[in-house]
Amino acid sequence: MVEKSHTAGWFPNLYEPFRQIGEKVSEWFAPKSEASALEDLYEINIELPGVKTEDVTITMQNDALVVRGEKRSERHETGQSFYFSEREYGAFQRAFRLPPDADSDKIDATFKDGVLKLKIAKRGAAEAAERKIEIRKV
Repeated sequence: MVEKSHTAGWFPNLYEPFRQIGEKVSEWFAPKSEASALEDLYEINIELPGVKTEDVTITMQNDALVVRGEKRSERHETGQSFYFSEREYGAFQRAFRLPPDADSDKIDATFKDGVLKLKIAKRGAAEAAERKIEIRKV
């Protein structure tokens, strides 16, 4: 006859506080990103593994490019005791202030292998440096 260990009952309970903290943190996360510049465009790459394209929105708000979305959890805990999980789930938002020569009307977004790639065209030097302001008669 094999005796059950007396530690088996308390082991999952020892990690319960860590699990609860992890669940709170996972309700929101900030995906990792990188930004670079080429001669004719800016490029922003955002890591979004496990995120579906339809769960991501990209908008322009006050000269800032805003990426919002949600990574949904598909984990089912029935019959399982997780001691820890380092996976991130939940809503996210990243905002990127664009340089003055970025053309917010010419943004291309592609999503492949868990990476959202944003390409923002640069305006010509004259276009970015000078903009005529109309004077209204009152």
